[in-house]
Amino acid sequence: MPIIKSAIKRAKQTIKRRERNVGIKRDIKTAVNAFIAKPTAAGFSAAQSELDTAVKKGLLKKNTVARRKMQLIKVAKKAGVKFTATAAKKVAAKPAVKAAAKTVAKPAVKKAVAKTAVKKTAVKKVAAKKPVAKKAAK
Repeated sequence: MPIIKSAIKRAKQTIKRRERNVGIKRDIKTAVNAFIAKPTAAGFSAAQSELDTAVKKGLLKKNTVARRKMQLIKVAKKAGVKFTATAAKKVAAKPAVKAAAKTVAKPAVKKAVAKTAVKKTAVKKVAAKKPVAKKAAK
């Protein structure tokens, strides 16, 4: 057991991190094994989600997870798993909402004020830059 205060804290942090990492790895193995045993779209989604969580937490590297996902996709194709288009519809619906929000008319006064403000700052930035004088060689 460490004596130094910072070393004691490090030991406690290490224990907490290890518990979290072991739990995430267990979840990954459970989800992947469940998918391999019975390939379904929902099982694939769960396994993929667990792998993405591991990348986000810094437990696995991005390329490792990409490789594992490709292995799962091969298993899914071999088993003939059909992925639903609901995810594709959700993704397609989001840009339409954003496009509708962009088409909302804004007052012309705000645009004019914004343009003049941009021009003033651009002029100040250009004026602030001065050429550096070359030093004479001795």
